[in-house]
Amino acid sequence: MKKILVAEDEQNIREFVVINLERAGYETLEAENGEQALELYEKAKGDIDVAVLDIMMPGSLDGLAVCKELRKQNSSIGIIMLSARTQEMDKVSGLMMGADDYVTKPFSPSELVARVDAVYRRVALAAKHQEGSLRDELQSGEFTLNLRNRSLKKGDKPIELTQVEFQIMEYFFSNPGVALPRGDILKHVWGGGYVGEEKIVDVNIRRLRMKVEEQPSAPAHIVTVWGLGYRWDV
Repeated sequence: MKKILVAEDEQNIREFVVINLERAGYETLEAENGEQALELYEKAKGDIDVAVLDIMMPGSLDGLAVCKELRKQNSSIGIIMLSARTQEMDKVSGLMMGADDYVTKPFSPSELVARVDAVYRRVALAAKHQEGSLRDELQSGEFTLNLRNRSLKKGDKPIELTQVEFQIMEYFFSNPGVALPRGDILKHVWGGGYVGEEKIVDVNIRRLRMKVEEQPSAPAHIVTVWGLGYRWDV
């Protein structure tokens, strides 16, 4: 059963989300605040595929704090943030803390389910790859991308990646020195049916640069191709 955690303090919105996800075949766990969300995650012993987190929740733990903690505990869980249209900076903050995607309120049931399905497919594919007999590694300069355990090393130094970050790096490693348009990266990582904005690519690139570059503000590896997208150089 596909298991999903829904953390939303507004009961009517939470019920709306839960009903539509259960209709789509998900088993849901409901939380009305951040503290309860983390408690449910711990009780499930990490057996949760995707978390849907409202950014603005009461108490000491809002959605951003829960996102940060979940990502610290589990690099492979899918995380989607729910935000109001006015919370532009919070959306970026959520992505920088490790969220895979965000959905802006108000949203339709079909949009929500499509976004959750896309994130779940990524999580399920990663688990399948870990169990399968793939080519073990991709090498690019001093970087080694392990396809079996979905990890990255720079020399001997391990670098923690989310599933989205891993897929971007895998795309880069498969196309070294090639200028990749934002739209192509978006389609490859988030899927052809993704209805969000291309800037989600830029935020993830910013996060990756902080992890792989010696000087993120003057990147030597993830290079901007102005007016187009990004290129991986070694």
